[in-house]
Amino acid sequence: MPTITTKDGVEIFFKDWGSGQPIVFSHGWPLSADDWDAQMMFFLNHGFRVIAHDRRGHGRSSQPGTGHDMDHYADDLAAVTAHLDLKGAVHVGHSTGGGEVVRYIARHGESRVAKAVMISAVPPLMLKTAANPGGLPQSVFDDFQAQVATNRAQFYYDVPAGPFYGFNRPSAKVAQGVIWNWWRQGMMGGAKAHYDGIVAFSQTDFTEDLKKIGLPVLVMHGDDDQIVPYADPGQCRPSC
Repeated sequence: MPTITTKDGVEIFFKDWGSGQPIVFSHGWPLSADDWDAQMMFFLNHGFRVIAHDRRGHGRSSQPGTGHDMDHYADDLAAVTAHLDLKGAVHVGHSTGGGEVVRYIARHGESRVAKAVMISAVPPLMLKTAANPGGLPQSVFDDFQAQVATNRAQFYYDVPAGPFYGFNRPSAKVAQGVIWNWWRQGMMGGAKAHYDGIVAFSQTDFTEDLKKIGLPVLVMHGDDDQIVPYADPGQCRPSC
């Protein structure tokens, strides 16, 4: 399997297909690069080079006990882009991956980046605070951690079977293969990484990171998102 080793000794798995302008995909919690397979195949067939990696502690990457925070996520992404010598890349981030992309650009600069795409992404901040009164309460994320620590196998079925894909909506057509593929990806990763990752995606404030980005960014966010509610991070975007 193609991997790189980070400065702190973590092996990061990545996929690198095709040639042309690179599109780099950063996945959501608690998934893996596999979650982008359909999009990677689409853009590959339209003449792009497509790259996706498994975040540390996720998928086929190493499962260290530490380093599950946005700075390490961004540094790992930077290590992959440097290893592959990517230039003029379009970075696409979903959910936690959107935070990873924002922190990567703010922390490592725009020299290798052409554009970015945020899809149902966590920036600027998910957690309810005095400065972000529309955010989600801490109890929501405490419950996530409790379920990961005690019975994540069931939790990783319930999330895609319900709110993640909107299969809990009356008109939804449930796809069991999609549910089990989400479950498969989640269970490939490490419980400690996923547990700590909940803090990373919920409590990291990206407001200052967003101010450092000067390149074009496309923001896509549905108004029925039950995981990262649009009205939570979305309301801050015009001023951030």
